[in-house]
Amino acid sequence: MYRNFLKRGIDFILVFCVLAVLWPVLLLITFWLSYANKGAGAFFLQERPGKNGKIFKVIKFKTMTDERDAQGNLLPDERRITKVGRLVRSLSVDELPQLINVLKGDMALIGPRPLLVAYLPLYNREQARRHQVRPGITGWAQVNGRNAISWKQKFEYDVWYVDHCSFLLDLKIVFLTIKKVFNREGINTESGGAMEFFNGEN
Repeated sequence: MYRNFLKRGIDFILVFCVLAVLWPVLLLITFWLSYANKGAGAFFLQERPGKNGKIFKVIKFKTMTDERDAQGNLLPDERRITKVGRLVRSLSVDELPQLINVLKGDMALIGPRPLLVAYLPLYNREQARRHQVRPGITGWAQVNGRNAISWKQKFEYDVWYVDHCSFLLDLKIVFLTIKKVFNREGINTESGGAMEFFNGEN
């Protein structure tokens, strides 16, 4: 009952209340990033697969400029990330706009992280089970190593969560996530991309 009915209702109520309180802060960050990103905007949208593989656009704060070299190619991430963007990432604030995805029903607060659309045909049958639930802002794999674990271990954690989803487990993940944010564990503040591309061989 929790996974199929209560979880979505709890997510909606919590996110609605959080956004009602945080919207002035989010608005300030939006203006701040818009200025720091030199016209590149404050938000980053990218297509990701959700529950049952349905594609949606995930929303994040944009922490880099769109500066390019003489040939028109984007400069390396470490040269484009701004001081403001580095701070936003170090505090994991760049994930906050995904609360809108939760409100819309694209995501949940807790669940497997939404990965790239390009990975969809690369999953084996067991790995694809991660899409049986809504993707989350944080999840079991994130509090058990995040980018420091292998793809194989990450998918095992994701599928384990699908099979053991419960209110108490979600509550545990929330507290562990808060702890990691305050300790700044597993956060990449330079380029943000940390894991190598999944090639389907794991």
